Amino acid sequence: MAAKKKAKKSAKKSAKKSARRPAARKAAKKSGKKRTPSAAFMKPVTPDSALSAVVGSSPLPRTELTKKLWAYIKRNGLQDSKNRRAINADDKLRPVFGGRSQVTMFDMSKIVNKHVS
Repeated sequence: MAAKKKAKKSAKKSAKKSARRPAARKAAKKSGKKRTPSAAFMKPVTPDSALSAVVGSSPLPRTELTKKLWAYIKRNGLQDSKNRRAINADDKLRPVFGGRSQVTMFDMSKIVNKHVS
């Protein structure tokens, strides 16, 4: 009688273990072509006077504008030391940020879009 109970328990355990096993993942298909960047990202935009004090006045793509803005922030140590997502404004960035002394990096892209044409 005891042998039957042990057999049932071990059968239940093995059934539970097999039920926990995750499904096998399918391999992603890889094509031979490289992705081409969207033309909208490469279209040059012209910064206004407030933003041109930071990144320059020549027309440049949004991707390059963002790179230059981040280079300026890193070079001048404007990223907040406690909250790394916050950017502290200096005298050049305060007009770009609409007079605010601190913005988050997520709000920064939305604010900068108002300063390009």
